[in-house]
Amino acid sequence: MRQLQQLPLAPLAASLLSATLLVACGGSSVDTASATTSTRVLQGASTAGSSAAPAGATQAGAATAATGLATSLATSLATSPAIDPLQPVSNEAGSALTISSTGSIDSSNPFFLAMGNGRSCASCHQPDNGWSIGPDKLAARFNSSAGLDPVFRNVDGAVSPLAPTTTLEQKRLAYALLLGKGLIRVGLPLPAAAEFTLASVDDPYHYASAAELSLFRRPLPTTNLKFLSSVMWDSRETASTSMGANCLRNVRPALCFASIDSSLLHQANDAVRGHAEAARDLSAAQQRAIVDFEQTLFTTQINSASAGSLTAAGALGGPLALSQTAYYFGINDLDAGDYQTGAPFNRDVITLFGAWRNLDRPQAPPQRGRPPVPPSATDLARAAIARGEQIFNNKGFNISGVAGFNDELRRPLARGSCTSCHDAPGIGSQSVARMFNTGVAAASRRTADLPLYTLRNSATGETIAVSDPGAAMLSGKWKDIARFKVPSLRGLESRSPYFHDGSAASIEQLVKFYDTRFNIGYTAQEAADLAAFLKAL
Repeated sequence: MRQLQQLPLAPLAASLLSATLLVACGGSSVDTASATTSTRVLQGASTAGSSAAPAGATQAGAATAATGLATSLATSLATSPAIDPLQPVSNEAGSALTISSTGSIDSSNPFFLAMGNGRSCASCHQPDNGWSIGPDKLAARFNSSAGLDPVFRNVDGAVSPLAPTTTLEQKRLAYALLLGKGLIRVGLPLPAAAEFTLASVDDPYHYASAAELSLFRRPLPTTNLKFLSSVMWDSRETASTSMGANCLRNVRPALCFASIDSSLLHQANDAVRGHAEAARDLSAAQQRAIVDFEQTLFTTQINSASAGSLTAAGALGGPLALSQTAYYFGINDLDAGDYQTGAPFNRDVITLFGAWRNLDRPQAPPQRGRPPVPPSATDLARAAIARGEQIFNNKGFNISGVAGFNDELRRPLARGSCTSCHDAPGIGSQSVARMFNTGVAAASRRTADLPLYTLRNSATGETIAVSDPGAAMLSGKWKDIARFKVPSLRGLESRSPYFHDGSAASIEQLVKFYDTRFNIGYTAQEAADLAAFLKAL
């Protein structure tokens, strides 16, 4: 399990612990609202609130139990080290580091405030988990709280809002996807004017229908937001507007979007009303405070277990260099070139480790009667990361059959590299609000723990089966089925598993997926080098 380097906690008032730091660490504040029964709207879909007391127990009894547990957790925290997100956090590949442009983390920010059902933003965006959540940390929270931690709520944490949670074993089954893959359930109805209908549903949890599909997705990190071009996996919080300043080039009719800042403000409120089941909207001041806080955060890997410091010997890794990286909508766009400078697309998107090239060669010339000095194990590891960077930027392969890429960019068959989609310099996200279908949600990859939806084109009768219709659930367009955003790659090691559905448990599996999907033909060494590079981001 990934562990966090910790600093001693100065004595704090019990009220501050229960209201802020406890929630920030994934515990619960003393909030009996989590024991009430309600119906809320989650991202536009009505879902039955699931924080009702278990069958056979009264609401008062459930509230008392929850209050007792919260008090116990608060007492435990008061005598334990606190999480300090400004200290390195160890992970399987070394350690990651978050910095804030303000120089500190303000635990009184409403980002850490328990609302509605006891959740805060930090319940699903943990500072020691790359500002997302992962199965190992979630399992620890489940075990320490007997499944009563606020993250375990039926509204979106369970496989179905109707899943029984009376016993501990029922809780384990109800929260199986959250515990196993870190997946949150997003409930969305089929768009009323969609170009397709729902032909059939295979839902192992017997809940999903056209009225509300269950879409299981990983929480995206609330760090490195300076580099966003869209908000949410399906871009549903990216407001389109004819008056927006962020407009796609070479698109007719014009497609423009509101600023990312305004989209994040809206998303913060939707998250509190939906995920936290709050009865009231956030105030404008609270929305502003949350988004301002999130936009100060920068997270990357800072140390490699094999290569040492990622800022040593001329390398440019780490969050400080990232925080100073230029970014704007359309920077280095593959299709139209750079939106501000007009420069053509540059495939050398990430150039952090050029100084480490050739470190696998002998580091001193041979002298008479003496062999050359071989490279150290550290230098060999650094050279592998540098080779992986070159593979990421320059290893060519054919891109075909990718909806959103080959069709909309008018390139039925394109020769590209990883950076054809991950085009934002220094970060590896997509620099415009463009989404692609690389086949992650295809029926052939569906596992038995996910629903399968068969959709029928209303005009042609064609059918397609997917585990998640992606952007089509917002647009209603057939061409948008199974299209998702291109996420940032920085801090990747801290937030496994990968893809929107958590289907890649490791970076090695992620590399293998793309190797197979595009018939790239990586050698074993190339695959290992590319994985080493991605782990160093």
